[in-house]
Amino acid sequence: MFPRPALGRRYAVPALVLGLLGSLTGGAWTGARQPAPPHGPVRTTLVPSAAGAGTPLAGYAIQSSAKVGDSPAAISSPGYPATGWYPAGPRSTVLAALLDDGVYADPFYSTNQQKIPRADFQVPWWYRSDFTLSDTARRTFLDFSGVISAADVYVNGHQVAKAADVTGAYTHHELDITSLVRSGTNTVAFRIRPNDPDKDLTMGWIDWLQPPPDRNMGIVRDVLVRRGGPVALRDAHVVARLAVPSLASADLTVKARVRNDTGSAVTAEVTGRIGATTFTRRVPLAAHETRTVAFSPADTPGLRLTSPKVWWPAGMGGQPLYDLDLTASVAGTTSDTAHESFGVRDVQAPLNADGARQYRINGRRLLIKGGGWSPDEFLRWDTTYVEDRLKYALDLGLNTIRLEGHLEPDEFFDLADRYGILTLPGWECCDKWEGQVNGSETGEPWTEADYPVARASMAAEAARLRDHPSVVSFLIGSDFAPDARIEKTYLDALQAADWPDPVVSAASDNSSPELGSSGMKMTGPYDWVPPGYWYAKREGGATGFNSETSAGTAIPTLDTLRRMLSPAELDTLWKDPAARQYHRSPSSVFGTLKIYDAALTGRYGAPKSLADYVRKAQLAQYENVRAQYEAYQRNATDSAKPSTGVIHWMFDSGWTSLHWQLMDRYLDQGGAYFGAKKAGEPLHIQYSYDDRSVVVVNHRHGSATGLTARATLFDPDGAQRYDKKVGGLTVSGDGAHGTALTLPSSVGGLSSTYLLRLVLTGADGKEVSRNVYWLSTRSDTLDCSGTTWYYTPTTTYADLKGLASMAQVPVSATAATESSEGTSTTTVTLRNTGSGKTPALLTDVHLVDARGKPVLPVRWSDNEVSLWPGESVTLTATCRTADLLHGSAPGVRISGWNTPERTVPAA
Repeated sequence: MFPRPALGRRYAVPALVLGLLGSLTGGAWTGARQPAPPHGPVRTTLVPSAAGAGTPLAGYAIQSSAKVGDSPAAISSPGYPATGWYPAGPRSTVLAALLDDGVYADPFYSTNQQKIPRADFQVPWWYRSDFTLSDTARRTFLDFSGVISAADVYVNGHQVAKAADVTGAYTHHELDITSLVRSGTNTVAFRIRPNDPDKDLTMGWIDWLQPPPDRNMGIVRDVLVRRGGPVALRDAHVVARLAVPSLASADLTVKARVRNDTGSAVTAEVTGRIGATTFTRRVPLAAHETRTVAFSPADTPGLRLTSPKVWWPAGMGGQPLYDLDLTASVAGTTSDTAHESFGVRDVQAPLNADGARQYRINGRRLLIKGGGWSPDEFLRWDTTYVEDRLKYALDLGLNTIRLEGHLEPDEFFDLADRYGILTLPGWECCDKWEGQVNGSETGEPWTEADYPVARASMAAEAARLRDHPSVVSFLIGSDFAPDARIEKTYLDALQAADWPDPVVSAASDNSSPELGSSGMKMTGPYDWVPPGYWYAKREGGATGFNSETSAGTAIPTLDTLRRMLSPAELDTLWKDPAARQYHRSPSSVFGTLKIYDAALTGRYGAPKSLADYVRKAQLAQYENVRAQYEAYQRNATDSAKPSTGVIHWMFDSGWTSLHWQLMDRYLDQGGAYFGAKKAGEPLHIQYSYDDRSVVVVNHRHGSATGLTARATLFDPDGAQRYDKKVGGLTVSGDGAHGTALTLPSSVGGLSSTYLLRLVLTGADGKEVSRNVYWLSTRSDTLDCSGTTWYYTPTTTYADLKGLASMAQVPVSATAATESSEGTSTTTVTLRNTGSGKTPALLTDVHLVDARGKPVLPVRWSDNEVSLWPGESVTLTATCRTADLLHGSAPGVRISGWNTPERTVPAA
């Protein structure tokens, strides 16, 4: 797998308002995470005394308020007997804790989630945790965000904040509890109110999946106990200005707020370091005064960097990070510390001549190629699982992840920084966030009380995200742009936080009064369209910036289907297109597979079994996802109406799903995944469905020269009908493409279903890209006049039924595995050993354990390959050795469109 980077620690935090009422504040603190085990007793958190220490609570005991008759004072006092309460981790919704504690059956299987009683979550729940201090000489603060949806907060029997103040999933709070803590055991308790995304500025699930019965009520970010001296450092950050296009220098401005938490005047000495550059300043403070201190090249020449280490997205350069360390001292004694990691890079996103948003990174134009992110349905955080998915994004050649709401914890952005994955965070649609402007959709209109919550939410997220070089924008609207008052609320908060990146009014083609046009479109589709759809420069086709789009349904592998559906549901899946599919969507629009199944039958023929349905689905998903990305990358450098960005809706799923995913919940990979991976090759040869051109796309920075492209057409039985080779090709870099040749409109003797094999070789004669298409002399015909917000109807389907006539072809395989330092690499050589002319189409290789179950996650050098007789290919698969069953040697399972399934050992 990819090497795992060390995660940085982030300590800086703005705190606009302190005090026992816990008023909403404008920042967030983030720190190294120490998740508690999901089972067993709740640990008492040991809080050190060191100045600047911020210690997350190790976990909670939780219980429904309907089952607790004791007073809040009693519940929040040390020694309270929380008998019969459930253990919960440091970040846990109510339902996540109950699932971990085995209260309910696996909600990802069948309709188990429907059996969880919703009434249990319509009352408040208590979260209770103990921590110990060895002394009370330091000042002590309770620091948190991520409460869903609101909470009354108590410490050692005293209420320190009311739910009217602690409201909203993203608002940050810092409560001074110095006068309440004692040496020894202390208790903090939260009385969490039920969440309603239509009424609260929190998190909802829209139509991605069946929403959890508790609506994610709970605490989903760390609650920290912070220690410090008389002077606190807050809101530490770095504003970096990179010289573009030279990249020869960068100016850094370091800012922080210095706060006197005592009733007497003090003088603090603030000292900082970035690399070899150090700086210091004496800051006199009156009683309870807060001052902003700033260091810039004007007073600290070392903050003007010569030849700075510039941060780039993956594939464009490296991902170096700088570290800022600050210390505040009083009378020679450390009072507080802060640490921030940051990157030096420049992001611009102007509108082009066609009104589309065009991103530029460090002066270089970039086609945004990404996917929509879904966290775990129950908001359970698992660093390894998130890291595995981000590695998959890199493996696919994607450069961007869009987060519509569900703004993940700090480790997510730390990982994105270190892997070079751009992120597009923003607020979500279809609930309270757009309730003021969303017309007939759900979400209540805002009241006066919502505006300060919105501002605090924006301020906190801006402060948390601004130093991450992976964050390249914030979308303050999704399906709708905010009105003037809401826009000003957000923009004021962003400006106050020194937000450095473009702010976009909406993910749809909308405008807000000050920001103007979004430069994005949200024209769909969200359900099945044919591959050729993507090439037309209209609606969801490859022009402009499409913020969310795909052909919808994504049937996972047979292994995953058997893990998520009952035998009866599996039977219904392939037999009844009109059946409601619980694992598709709660939406009436996306509740069935009618549109998808009609296309599958119309193009490939009616399924004969579950296995036949799944294998046809993998072909259909491979060709469609590949075409989506290929169309956008071909049109990216067009002089008229170029494509500037595409976000596949979605990248992943938060549960076991039948749609909107490039890989499934268990990280298994099928046609959608490998279609995207094929399109994402650094140097790639591809076919254009609209004009039959064969083009070469170069995603590398430098030009590619001396290339040779070859296109060959075959009948399904392998009979060759056309062959053309073109040499001496040169293609510029940074996403440029060149047309190698155009296939003739007709070829004599070609069958109605046929295969196209494209091969690109380098100047050394070695193959650098191979791409195989299954096509038809009868095109898919779209009814553009019938286009809706979610798809364009197809009136005539391409005839791909001829694939069914392909003879079975044997594919031999040899495999061997080597393990080192926790990683196992399996090398597989496949060969088409057939005696005739028929190719082996879309041969899939799965790494399996001793039980025959897929080993996941896994990274393949290539997969779902097509081999002509006598051809061979060597593939590699990399996984964690620990993911193999008891360390046993894996096997390799080979199957394909016309290749019988078999498994060979890979010892």
